[in-house]
Amino acid sequence: MEFMLILTIAQKRELKARAHPINPVVIIGKTGLTSSVIKELNCALLSHELIKVKVQVDDRTLRNALFEETCQQLDAAPVQHIGKIFVIYRPKPEDSNIKPTKQCSEKNKRTSAHRTKRSFQG
Repeated sequence: MEFMLILTIAQKRELKARAHPINPVVIIGKTGLTSSVIKELNCALLSHELIKVKVQVDDRTLRNALFEETCQQLDAAPVQHIGKIFVIYRPKPEDSNIKPTKQCSEKNKRTSAHRTKRSFQG
C-alpha cells in the first residue's frame, strides 16, 4: 500500500533550508524511472533522509508527473521542485536497527587497494 507523506508548510520550509547546500545524489535519465533508479533512490533515502535528484527530461509536465510518481513509489514527501531538481524527504524508519542493504553500502567500495603516485615513490 503506497502513500505519499504530507508535510506542513513549516516542515517544508525547514527541509528546503536543509536541502540548499546538498548536491544531487541521483540522476534520472531520459528513460525515466527504471527499477535500478528506484533502488538507488531508496538507498539514498535510507542513508540521508533528504536528497536532491536531478532529472534529464526537458518536458515540464512530464517532470511534474515524474516528481509525483517518484514520491509515491518511494513513500516519500515532495519537498521542492525547481527546474530539473527535485528535493525528496522520507524520514528514517523508526527502527534504528534497519540499515541500508548490503547492495547499498558496498556499491562504491573498491575490491583492491588503491595505490597513489606517492606510494610508488621510494
